[in-house]
Amino acid sequence: MKITFCCTDTKAEPWLAGLRAALPAAQVELWQPGAPPADHAVVWAPPQQFFDEQSQLKGVFNIGAGVDALLKLRLPPRATVVRLDDAGMSVQMAEYVCHAVIRHFREFDGYEADVKAGKWSYRKPRSRADFAVGVMGLGVLGERVARALQVFEFPVNGWSRSAKTIDGVRGFSGAAQFNDFLRATRVLVNLLPLTPDTRDIMRRETLSKLQPGGYVINVARGAHLVDDDLIALIDSGHLAGATLDVFRTEPLPGDHPFWRHPKISITPHTSARTLRDESIAQIAGKIMALERAEPIAGIVDPVRGY
Repeated sequence: MKITFCCTDTKAEPWLAGLRAALPAAQVELWQPGAPPADHAVVWAPPQQFFDEQSQLKGVFNIGAGVDALLKLRLPPRATVVRLDDAGMSVQMAEYVCHAVIRHFREFDGYEADVKAGKWSYRKPRSRADFAVGVMGLGVLGERVARALQVFEFPVNGWSRSAKTIDGVRGFSGAAQFNDFLRATRVLVNLLPLTPDTRDIMRRETLSKLQPGGYVINVARGAHLVDDDLIALIDSGHLAGATLDVFRTEPLPGDHPFWRHPKISITPHTSARTLRDESIAQIAGKIMALERAEPIAGIVDPVRGY
């Protein structure tokens, strides 16, 4: 069995060493143009040339949860595309979102600004009952986030394409219940996959349905959010602010208004990083399962886009 590795912006040698250790019977090589055909590929942002040359691939393993960029390419017709289920990302995402929600709810951003100004301040405690958190996207990451938020006793709503049941989470599903979900939500957390249906889903029309004083946390993809609409709704007072980890252009251009907006906090796409050892173990297990014709989790449906 031969495995080829093609991951841009990723240091290859530790991945190659890990895959060779996890799959000692396999031949694991770094892809170069003109390389011999392989059985499976481990990829991140590969060029179209890679798939044009490796048209016989049986499995394509993406070292991340999001596959929107991968699905824009012409993929091998017989290849099974597989995304990571978790590999240590869900706990990181839960940490990030809970931190952002609590920072906003407890007004720690305001205290921080006051401290920098040399001001000793006090703010009246707010009620968690008034800060319902809505999680859009209830996959592996979204479900973990929803469960983590319950620990802090926030009311939690969840919205997904198809109905899902999570204990303690008020469930909404499908287009018919989307507006009801938004109206029931004050803090909106986006964990949706990026598809043609979800692109620009956070725009003036939808964000204006959030409860007054709403807050937006985007940890999915930058193209989910219409930047100018968010800024307009914050400046109008309908939204209180936002925490953003993903952007339409990354790195975020230096002249983008997000850098300087006082009510927008940004981080450099770091909410949940791929953990190499966990990812290698998961990928190796799935490759062996595919070779044995066994079912695996994380298979991507190209029609749905996730």
